[in-house]
Amino acid sequence: IALTARIEAMARAQHILRVKGYAAVRGKPMRALVQAVGRRVRAQYDRLWKPGEARATRLVVIAEHDHIDPAAIRAALGV
Repeated sequence: IALTARIEAMARAQHILRVKGYAAVRGKPMRALVQAVGRRVRAQYDRLWKPGEARATRLVVIAEHDHIDPAAIRAALGV
């Protein structure tokens, strides 16, 4: 998943401690479960999207205190 490479790069540049959530991957009928600690990123498809469920990426990003730049994080993730 290309998202994992973006998370790894973002973790280095933005002092990210943890990322957790799920992502919508174009062309895939399942959502991608994403978990990262620092630059170690793990992604796997966990389940099909439910009928009527919005196919949206939802990630929680935890960064070091005073190093949070929401705009840079969104730009790095492409959201």
